[in-house]
Amino acid sequence: MHILIELGATAGCVGALLLLGAAFLHLLPRISPPIAAACTKAPGLDCVVTYFLAAPLIVGPIVAGWAGLFGAIVGQVASICIWTWLHELAHHDAVRGPRIDKVLNRLIGRWRNHAALWVTTIVAPLFWTIRIAQILLWPVLRWLTRFPRYNDAEWVAVSRQKFTGLVGHDLIWCLYCDWMTGVWSLGSEMLRNIESFWCPIRFLDAKKCANCSVDFPDLDSQWTASDGSVADVADLLAKKHGDGFHGWFGHPVRLTIAGRELQTPNQPTRSI
Repeated sequence: MHILIELGATAGCVGALLLLGAAFLHLLPRISPPIAAACTKAPGLDCVVTYFLAAPLIVGPIVAGWAGLFGAIVGQVASICIWTWLHELAHHDAVRGPRIDKVLNRLIGRWRNHAALWVTTIVAPLFWTIRIAQILLWPVLRWLTRFPRYNDAEWVAVSRQKFTGLVGHDLIWCLYCDWMTGVWSLGSEMLRNIESFWCPIRFLDAKKCANCSVDFPDLDSQWTASDGSVADVADLLAKKHGDGFHGWFGHPVRLTIAGRELQTPNQPTRSI
């Protein structure tokens, strides 16, 4: 009984705090548009995501152990459901119109569609962990290896809240994908540098090469062939990284001289 009380108390507190946080975000554009805009991209967005996603899962167990963990999860789920209902209630005209949810429910069934969405939330803490690694570890790697610098806000940002007609269920899940896609894409970009710096060797399996070349473009044409030698790899590294710039072979950092950007015809300059 004590455990159930702790679970219920944690769920209630987490749910209430998250709903208050959501209400604050709705009011923020009227209170301070600049701060509201800052919350839609890194690093402000990192703080928002941490508040809604990670903080309950960290604080809950600290306060009440396993009951706190499960209570935090229940509170998070409940707050999403309540916010969805309230948001759709406030935008009932849009709810009656065309919606992503309606189409997918018709295609695969309501319970399958909604169950599948909730399954995707299992990896949300993992994406947050990846994001923390990007914030804490990439600067260290840059200092050690002179990898390129990235403006995280160009990757980790959300904007689908401005898309006309997205309300309630559609909006919350599209914002989740919006954030998740940016984190994943930035991570892939960082990994391109790592692979082309330490291990530019094509895989023996041609199918794996074809699959991975989508995310690692250097692999398809510039990495050392799988039947080559270590000497070939050493020559490639000396050629590609000998100028002091250690970005992946197709990175725009290679369009610079001594750190100054060059602008080629029909190609805008990019931050490095």
